[in-house]
Amino acid sequence: MTDCVLGIDLGTSAVKVTAVTKAGNLIAQEQMDFPISQPKPGYAEQDPEDWVSATTVAIVRLILKDQILPEQIIGLSYSGQMHGLVLLDQNNRVLRPAMLWNDTRSTPQREEIMARMGKRFVEITHNQPLEGFTLPKLLWVKENQPEIFKQATTMLLPKDYLRFRMTGKLAIDYSDATGTVMLDVDRQQWSQEILDAFDIPASLCPPLVRSIDETGNIDQWYAEYSGLSTGTKTFAGGADNACGAVGAGIDGPTKVLSSIGTSGVILKYEPKKETNYNGVIQYEDYAIPNTYYSMGVTLAAGYSLNWFKKTFADNEDFTEVVQSAEKSTVGANGLLFAPYIVGERAPYADADIRGSFIGIDGIHRRYDFVRAVLEGIIFSFRDILDLYKEKGSRFDTVVSIGGGAKSPLWQQIQANIFNVKVISLQNEQGPGLGAAMLAAVGIGWYHDISECSKVFVQFKDVFLPEPENVKKYQKLHQIYRKIYPSTKEITHDLVDFRRDTSR
Repeated sequence: MTDCVLGIDLGTSAVKVTAVTKAGNLIAQEQMDFPISQPKPGYAEQDPEDWVSATTVAIVRLILKDQILPEQIIGLSYSGQMHGLVLLDQNNRVLRPAMLWNDTRSTPQREEIMARMGKRFVEITHNQPLEGFTLPKLLWVKENQPEIFKQATTMLLPKDYLRFRMTGKLAIDYSDATGTVMLDVDRQQWSQEILDAFDIPASLCPPLVRSIDETGNIDQWYAEYSGLSTGTKTFAGGADNACGAVGAGIDGPTKVLSSIGTSGVILKYEPKKETNYNGVIQYEDYAIPNTYYSMGVTLAAGYSLNWFKKTFADNEDFTEVVQSAEKSTVGANGLLFAPYIVGERAPYADADIRGSFIGIDGIHRRYDFVRAVLEGIIFSFRDILDLYKEKGSRFDTVVSIGGGAKSPLWQQIQANIFNVKVISLQNEQGPGLGAAMLAAVGIGWYHDISECSKVFVQFKDVFLPEPENVKKYQKLHQIYRKIYPSTKEITHDLVDFRRDTSR
């Protein structure tokens, strides 16, 4: 009988539970979906009990279908969707549906935060109070549902509520706590200054723990409900981006993560808390104790490619459409694409900027447009990496995951535009593997995350920069950087025109 740990990855639409041995072998994995409610435009909510039920179903399947004995599961940890607000009353009962990271109703509250605290808020939290974060949501409840706010005695994030239901213990790890924008990053404690400014009781904020800290055993109730053993230890876990980076082997300052999903993320390990990007780039506590990570987001990375494919090649094979870009040249025969088709986050926090193809010529074929889309997404990532270089950061490796790791052509484009080595993973498991690694360190299998990474994280392909193409992309990127300031006024006017004419 082989002992294992579980990594529970609580996403926005599903929970995935992964069982991993000490040797880093994935022996079973189960997933269960759950619904999302969007009762009004801009609203995104879930019933926290759906997270508990779905996780339980996945665990029961591991035990019954995959034949994993409860006593084999000696530890588990969590990765969770970030920023979501769960409010509990004095009896630890849920007061209202959870407001999720993609709930954007709190624009007035975001504006209120900046009007009241301005730069001081960014100094404390190292972040802007975006609508997706927890504090603006909490203020929305305070202003719009005061009776619920008065009853609230505890604030939790999604994975922390799930852990509470499994152990009966309240806590939040530092990586998720920074995502609330209520944590004083430099002091590593809840910011009394922010709490006082918005009349929020400090008692709402749960105890802070490290991601590898033990957070109690599975309690008797949940053991009977799920089939798990009360001997199974739980560990705090972390925010999904933090756990995803752990699972990708980002364990030192020389590595950067390039993740292409619907949105795109450039994530960098930060060894010290003194760095402040003034809110242009998100700055969070990492799941590796006493370290940090920063993150720049391109809102429409994979979404740009999906949009292009659906619009111009709907009935064709996705892989073949991407591969067609090989028929084009570096720079797509003089065609550039700006991937701002739903606005942008970093380095331009601009909801009304829109995308564009620049340089369209009668010689261009569809494969040139595909190539331009691939390159434009990576140019937007390069903009984020340049912000790091301006701060003196040096890195020699980019770990590519998501859609960008599925195409050798796209990985080579990354290596040439970034001008550093790009590597992919042998077995990309994302946040769930990172959560399992936190449990593996927590129970003492490994001394620290870096030691665990050497066993759990295996790299596959390596793409090196091609000097001649690097030079071409450097010239192209300088041209690309002119697109935002040159098109900002035009696209804002077009957005206003569309709003006016659609009323």
